[in-house]
Amino acid sequence: MPHYVPLIEFSWTLVMVFITFLVLYLILRKYFFGKVRAFMLAREQKVKDSFDNADAANRMAEERLTDYNQKLAAIEEERREILRAARRQADENAKEIIAKAEEKSSQMILRTEEELRREREKAAYDMRAQIALIAIMAAEKIIEQQLDAEQQHVIIDGVIKQASKAQWKI
Repeated sequence: MPHYVPLIEFSWTLVMVFITFLVLYLILRKYFFGKVRAFMLAREQKVKDSFDNADAANRMAEERLTDYNQKLAAIEEERREILRAARRQADENAKEIIAKAEEKSSQMILRTEEELRREREKAAYDMRAQIALIAIMAAEKIIEQQLDAEQQHVIIDGVIKQASKAQWKI
């Protein structure tokens, strides 16, 4: 049969180890465990504070991001409005410039038409004057010679040919 050895034997050594352990525990409890526990609680509080600070910083960052996005959207809308206003102003300026140009061109056309009318009147006046001069020349020729009707036609045709060779001012 196998021989069993007990795991723990009861002896005075065991009692002394137990008393030493108990004294060591009480000394450690009085001087060390309180400090370790206070250190652990302080460390735990620091970690909690760090997490709380990180959460607060995250909330603040999100608020700032939201605020920034709102400001950015407002700036974008303002930019669009400025562009719309600039386009409207440019269209108005273009219409005004076109209207002024049309007015000037119509004034120039009216002046040109007036000048042409005056030139036509002057040309007609000059032509009448020249026709009158021709008629006077023909009359002088006819008066110089007392001729019959056929000779008068020959003289008038000659005067007309002579006048047609001369330059007419129109």
